[in-house]
Amino acid sequence: MPPKRKGRLQLVQREVDEITKQVDSLVKDVQSQDGATEEAFRSCQELQMSAEKTLRTLKKLTKADELAPVGNYDQRKQEEERRLLKILERVNTLSLELSPPGPSTAAGNVSKEDSKEKDEDDEDEDDEDEVDEDSADDEADGADEDEKQAVKPPSQSDPRIYTALSDFKGEQEGDLSVQRGEVLRIIRKTGDGWWLAQDTKGNTGVVPKTYLKIGSGVDDDDYEDEDDDDDNEEESEEEEEQIGKELTDDEEKQSSSPHSNWSTVRKALTEIDATDVLSAMGAIPSGFRPSSLNKLLMEEGITYRGSHYIQPKLSQSQLSFSDLFLDPDTGRVRARQVRTCVCFSLWSCKMIPTPGVGVQVLSRHIRLCAFDGTQVLSNIHTVRATYNSKTPKTWSFSPRMAGMLPALLDGDCFLRCNSASPDLGILFELGVTFIRNSTGERGDLSCGWSFLKLTDDTGNPLPNRIYKLPVNGGTPYEKDVAVEASVTRGSPAGVFQQFLQTRQQPRIIIKLKSSNSRTRTQLSLLPDTLLHCLSCIHLLALHRQLLADTLLMDRPTMQNADLICSPILSTFPMLLDQPDLMDALRSAWLDAETNMSRAQRRDLSYLKQEFVKVYMSSVYFLLHSPSLPCHRWADPPLEEQRARVIHATLDTLKHTQHTTGQSGGPEIFVDPMHQHLAFDITELTFDLLRVSR
Repeated sequence: MPPKRKGRLQLVQREVDEITKQVDSLVKDVQSQDGATEEAFRSCQELQMSAEKTLRTLKKLTKADELAPVGNYDQRKQEEERRLLKILERVNTLSLELSPPGPSTAAGNVSKEDSKEKDEDDEDEDDEDEVDEDSADDEADGADEDEKQAVKPPSQSDPRIYTALSDFKGEQEGDLSVQRGEVLRIIRKTGDGWWLAQDTKGNTGVVPKTYLKIGSGVDDDDYEDEDDDDDNEEESEEEEEQIGKELTDDEEKQSSSPHSNWSTVRKALTEIDATDVLSAMGAIPSGFRPSSLNKLLMEEGITYRGSHYIQPKLSQSQLSFSDLFLDPDTGRVRARQVRTCVCFSLWSCKMIPTPGVGVQVLSRHIRLCAFDGTQVLSNIHTVRATYNSKTPKTWSFSPRMAGMLPALLDGDCFLRCNSASPDLGILFELGVTFIRNSTGERGDLSCGWSFLKLTDDTGNPLPNRIYKLPVNGGTPYEKDVAVEASVTRGSPAGVFQQFLQTRQQPRIIIKLKSSNSRTRTQLSLLPDTLLHCLSCIHLLALHRQLLADTLLMDRPTMQNADLICSPILSTFPMLLDQPDLMDALRSAWLDAETNMSRAQRRDLSYLKQEFVKVYMSSVYFLLHSPSLPCHRWADPPLEEQRARVIHATLDTLKHTQHTTGQSGGPEIFVDPMHQHLAFDITELTFDLLRVSR
């Protein structure tokens, strides 16, 4: 009786079991040998390719391929995909441990099978030494010792001719796009898995090592192809000689060119994060990228933060201010009209793909800013979305809730911008902050972006209405990138199919709206460029009035730049970067306003006095309380702890109000139940020259 034939899914399951056994065996061998060996590293590479090949085969399987009906087919297929992704994570982690820690200056251990090949390698190594020394000299200004070491040539113990096993399309600047079967020469190997390579045309860039195989030919079995890909050794040697000559010429041109992108390539070689690893594994949807706006926030200091844009801006002469003036008749801040001032609401996002398995999402949010197509023109403001597991591809904003809506969830925003660019608009970057379950690494992904130009083709402002904007993949500097590969953007045959396809496209819904006269008046008191939520306008306007009084009235002369004793001016900008503290001030000020009479609310001098009292007895105390942990973005346990401390402090403030009959006082500072951080003079010091723009 002939043996029973196995289904294709069952065969894949057996392959996964076999790969799992091989990985377990390899891990035990590495642990028993107490160190990495070249043989173990090669075995790890083979397992990587085998697992990726099996994963590709699995993804191509359909229910119709089975010889007999299979129960719970989709569920079984998903389980095998999850197993393979876990295997790939283990293998990738092991590969990083076994691979060389980074570029090395060792020049020995060259293969001695062919004396001609050895001589060629030695010559290429000398050429690379000369090129790298020139590159280091050109970039000596501003480059540290670690970066110089990253340019040194690696060990040449392994052959440097590799073949691409699959097509790879470069997603970022510095990547090298390759096609299956293309012969590459590896210039430099690093432990992060991104190797610097050069193709036969002289193009240089980084390629994931999992896409490469040693040698100059691709086996048919690796891709289950029927075609013949026979490459003889003579052709390989000729290609190697040609690539070696082109490599030397190309590197000399790059090192001597003033516009060389070598710094970008070097950065790609020396940096890797959780996002890069997940992208290489295919664990996140296509079109997702590392967050561009989050990178600006993290790497540019305060340049793109609201705390920077709330500060006064100096004029061109540096002797006065360009956006802060007083009305001599009323003593109030003089209103300033700017070219662009709009109010808008974030409504929702539809059909947004979710990150893959192996990650836990900590925050779904939108980062937004003024943008003209080439550069960011305002601070970067963040609004967190609310999420329902029943509709995982829909993001909502400004949820209905009892009490005051937190500023972080408030989708009602305003933008003031004085840029004269005809392409000025609002850039919306949809993002998620996640943590990898296996390693605990944090990362920020961009799930797509949209752009709303604020003027029409004739230069007139857009009308106030609802706008449904398509969400594009990639970065704002990439064009025609889909968010998810499964989404097709072709033209369907029928109207109904076209309607259904349109509803399946990722999109964000925005509403431009008008504002009342009070809001417009308060907006005119703010800096010329600022993007923030509408619920905080009254606090920003009061701070602006105190700033004008201190800088324009209380200074001895306009040229005086001495340090100013003003706790509120020195610390208030920090609230724009810590939304929970801004909420605390809003809550405390709301309680104080409820106890004011109508006449007191219209008296500006009284409002300023009360505002200072409330600020000092609530937020200022919290900023210097040891019980309040430092602010960190998207850390749920830390956010809960901060919320408890803030709530307890505000309760103490309310108790003080009831007992003293005042809106605030110094009693909280002498309460033995509360401790304070050691005093620092910067708590009271407003340094005009340091903070002004």
